[in-house]
Amino acid sequence: MSELETKDIFEQNKPSVVHITKLSKSMNPFTLDELEFPQGDGSGFLWDEHGHIVTNYHVIQGASNVKVTLFDRSTFQAKVVGHDQDQDLAVLRINAQSHKLRSIPVGLGQEFTCTTGVISALGREVTAATGRSIQGLIQIDAAINPGNSGGPLLDSSGALIGVNTFIIPTNTGVFCGIAFSIPIDTVSSIVDQLVKFGKIIRPYLGIKYVENQLLENHLGVSGVLFLASENGPAGKAGLRSTTFGVDGKLILGDIIKSMNGKNISNANDLYKILDQCKTGDEVILGISRDAKLKEISIIFEVEPDEA
Repeated sequence: MSELETKDIFEQNKPSVVHITKLSKSMNPFTLDELEFPQGDGSGFLWDEHGHIVTNYHVIQGASNVKVTLFDRSTFQAKVVGHDQDQDLAVLRINAQSHKLRSIPVGLGQEFTCTTGVISALGREVTAATGRSIQGLIQIDAAINPGNSGGPLLDSSGALIGVNTFIIPTNTGVFCGIAFSIPIDTVSSIVDQLVKFGKIIRPYLGIKYVENQLLENHLGVSGVLFLASENGPAGKAGLRSTTFGVDGKLILGDIIKSMNGKNISNANDLYKILDQCKTGDEVILGISRDAKLKEISIIFEVEPDEA
């Protein structure tokens, strides 16, 4: 794509991009007055005509207040509608005049700048800060720096294909040419739930389990070892918990080995499958009980505090 074409996309879609400032509160040790100061910034883009804005969760994480600056430099107080920390996405909302709410996403960054690059891989997987993996990421070489996070990724026709989220840095924290964007299919699914419910409603299995490293290193088995029920679908379906015998020896409970025929070697595999399911779905768990394989049917429920 030529420099002129890039400039045209930038100019045509600039009204859809916002600059986000995260504010934090601190107390003046001398006057004891509470002060609010900028702690960080990032990017986002208008999602719809109702003033909803999409950005990364880490852009607004820990903020006492969030301000949004539009392309015309007008500034608005933003309300956090909801967030999904596992996928590093958040939705904000501003109360602005309708003519300012142009919901055409663009690839702009800090203070309305633009970076370009190429897609070098699809379907990449990176572990988020929460320990769960973000799947299906788009790998790009366009620079994502402080202030760029949360901006939209566009293809050469100007269509939204993802949300820029983070980089793989060098030891000094400098961009090394590898960055990632969350694909638009994932973004759409999450944003729709956040706008509608203010939170993500994921299918609830209701289990406590042993971390895979401990399971493999000390017990020599793979899968997800069922420790105890949290009064959820797994317990109701009759999964057997891990217990201790009268002699103090560990009695292994059921080990989840598959779901709907898909192999499960660890908790991360389980999360990947759960992310593709929804509440009300019926699945078949393949478990190992007393060294014998067994299948159990489970219907996902809504997590108790979300019901």
